[in-house]
Amino acid sequence: MPIPEELQNRWDSAQEMTDSGNPDGALDQLRSAWELSENDSQRSRTMRMAADAGTELGMADEANRKKHWQKAYKNYSKALDLDAKNKDTRRNMNKLTSMMDENSISLGLGFQMFDEGNPTPLGLLAIFASIALALASFKVATDFFTEDQGNPIVVLSVQYTSDGGAEVNGEIEIELYIEEAPLHVDSFLMHVDNYRYDLTEFHRVIDGFMIQGGDIEHKKGSGGYAAQYYGWCNGQQAEIEDCPNLEDWSIPHEHENGLKHTPGAMAAAHAGLNTDGSQFYIVPSDGSASHLDWEEGKDCTQSSCHTVFGYVIKGIEHVNAISEVEKESDGQTPVNLVKLVSAQLKS
Repeated sequence: MPIPEELQNRWDSAQEMTDSGNPDGALDQLRSAWELSENDSQRSRTMRMAADAGTELGMADEANRKKHWQKAYKNYSKALDLDAKNKDTRRNMNKLTSMMDENSISLGLGFQMFDEGNPTPLGLLAIFASIALALASFKVATDFFTEDQGNPIVVLSVQYTSDGGAEVNGEIEIELYIEEAPLHVDSFLMHVDNYRYDLTEFHRVIDGFMIQGGDIEHKKGSGGYAAQYYGWCNGQQAEIEDCPNLEDWSIPHEHENGLKHTPGAMAAAHAGLNTDGSQFYIVPSDGSASHLDWEEGKDCTQSSCHTVFGYVIKGIEHVNAISEVEKESDGQTPVNLVKLVSAQLKS
């Protein structure tokens, strides 16, 4: 399959920026290139180039080298998932691994007992068998921002057919509330960082209620999981060795955080208490979802309670329009695909 001209231009520009010492600029070009990639081979190359830029970024930014290199390693891994036989990816990944080893930087896979001589959160979990301690560590440590930078904002690029038949491309900006829902925000941002939400769908849409998406496995609502292990396996507390299947990793509830299902709220979808994964939903302007709020005295094992972890700050008109698209006879499956083209952290 021929490479689209615009995609090739993005790759060339990104490579030039990486070589000239501007990896940040290269990453911007590659985010656009990802949207232009048409098959796994092209996506793999885009991901590899992002990893190359991240490696250079770590070379230049010594203070944040660990974060940049661990992210680059994850991107190389993703590139190999898409194209396992690519020798360039394997060679560059091996080079980065050697550099990380020389600098005593762990690979950042989430399961190591120690990192640079210190216990990791999961190491503490194994050593002390303390779920509470592990959850506390996740609350104060995140790879995406520091305390003085405020709440992160994610931009969802969407594509849908309006109720009137027009093809629409738009953006929805969502502010994520890290203090109120640290685990949900952490997991969501890790999925964003690894492009897992890109090219998924809003598979369930109910006018006057919500639009739901985030199935990073099957796109249709039957899959999705936490981005890392938080001590919960399909709604039950468990040691990680007792939860070998990734699709069972879940996030414990944070629904007692005071955030409510007001218009524009983004909340975690689930199949029962403490089974939150990657799926989420957004409430439109005319949506009524207050019955999903936690309230004092409410038994969430009998009545559903959902964790709100963000609010739309721009683009609510697209949420409203998606909630009104034409649906199948079940009243909730869109006739035409409603695509989540990409999810990106706003700089």
